[in-house]
Amino acid sequence: QVISGGHYDVDCYVEDPTGRTLYKEAKKQYDTFAHHTELQGVYTFCFSNEFSTFSHKTVYFEFQVGDEPPILPDMTNRVTALTQMESACLTIHEALKAVIDSQTHYRLREAQDRSRAEDLNGRVSYWSVGETLILFVVSIGQVMLLKSFFTERRPGSGTAST
Repeated sequence: QVISGGHYDVDCYVEDPTGRTLYKEAKKQYDTFAHHTELQGVYTFCFSNEFSTFSHKTVYFEFQVGDEPPILPDMTNRVTALTQMESACLTIHEALKAVIDSQTHYRLREAQDRSRAEDLNGRVSYWSVGETLILFVVSIGQVMLLKSFFTERRPGSGTAST
């Protein structure tokens, strides 16, 4: 997911160790890609910002490697029904996974909103400094103009008349 920068979009691709493209998307704000690896080696992924080189972007990505281990021992080889305690454990585990997903989502939204608020704060600060400078220039100009109204100019101030 793109957290900050530009129009919140980025290009992305994933390649396997042989160079075959497994995933390729352009100008996406967020997406999910699930893949079960069949080859050993180095998998390559790239986030590209070449269409928007002037705006820097922050990208969040998460890897989940491997299968989740079973909650209860011998869960895969079980023939009998789950006890009430085991069933409650599974329900709680699923609820906790949903909470973790929600927290991640809210953390990303908070980071996105913080970035926008900091950008807005910077713009407001620059605007305020500009207004302050204009206010000082205008006030100094008004003081000089008012002062010129009340000063008397004498023609030929160095000669005496008799």
